[in-house]
Amino acid sequence: MNVMLLFLAAVGAVMIWWLAGQRLTSKPWLETGSVQLPAHDDAERQRSQVPAVKIGLFVFLGVVGAIFSLAVSAYFMRMASADWWGMPIPRLLWVNTAALALSSAALQWAKREARHSRMESLRPALVTGLTLSVFFLVGQIQAWRELTAAGYVLADNPANSFFYMLTGLHGLHILGGLAVLAHTTVRAFSADVQPERLRLSVDLSAIYSHFMLAVWLLLFALFAGWANDFVDLCRTLLN
Repeated sequence: MNVMLLFLAAVGAVMIWWLAGQRLTSKPWLETGSVQLPAHDDAERQRSQVPAVKIGLFVFLGVVGAIFSLAVSAYFMRMASADWWGMPIPRLLWVNTAALALSSAALQWAKREARHSRMESLRPALVTGLTLSVFFLVGQIQAWRELTAAGYVLADNPANSFFYMLTGLHGLHILGGLAVLAHTTVRAFSADVQPERLRLSVDLSAIYSHFMLAVWLLLFALFAGWANDFVDLCRTLLN
């Protein structure tokens, strides 16, 4: 329970910090409709506004973070039971982790290229991010197959059930992000596409990718047993 509260507090702190920062960068004296603004001031006002869809994404990510924090908290409580038997981590998960990290880096690259309207670099960056994300999902399915072939089936013990449940839940969120990323990539290859119309979609895809990478790194540390030391440290600090 303490771990869950720490995770929720961290997610809430990041959201409050980001929203506060966006508010501090706004200029209320540029938002009055009765004053005719110069062209450069109006452009600056447009840049300072936060799109509603981006705020909605951060709220959604906060909810997703809360769901995963509840699942991780249940994982820690359940692993103290006598019927909990650890399961090996397939080596393929290391490859999958690297693929997801490279996908997130590729989308950060795409975000930078979209900001500078460099379509010749934006397109390969989007394709790279999309391909690596698909590779991650395929690799996760293959890891499931390896574990099942080795006898680590879903209903064998609670550790197996939590592994399949958490990786499956994460995979579903990756799949949802892939739908948006694929649509953005297709738009980038359209003949009449304008770079400024892609910037928001690329930005949202990059933010989502970074968040899902952070969630996966937490889950990977959990499955590998590295999180136990962190839990012991948290308990020491809270006691």
